[in-house]
Amino acid sequence: MNNKGCGCRPQIDYPCRWQYRIIGEDRTAMLAAIAAQVDVAVCVIEDANTSSSGRYLSLNLEMTVNDEPERLHLYQALNGHPAIRMVL
Repeated sequence: MNNKGCGCRPQIDYPCRWQYRIIGEDRTAMLAAIAAQVDVAVCVIEDANTSSSGRYLSLNLEMTVNDEPERLHLYQALNGHPAIRMVL
């Protein structure tokens, strides 16, 4: 069945690899915020884009999440950190 456009939540089978796009202004502070929440030895952090003005940058954080509460908790924790402007 095609669920495209129906507003249905996607079926996610856990554990799975998940990627967060983290946007902020200070790379060092963003990395510290990530390290405060996850074991950076078991995730992949890569530089992504920089805004045309150079003010904002984004990092991709990829890691295994075990369940939806863990995935949502990490999203909320990162999104609430003062060094992070937005998490996608």
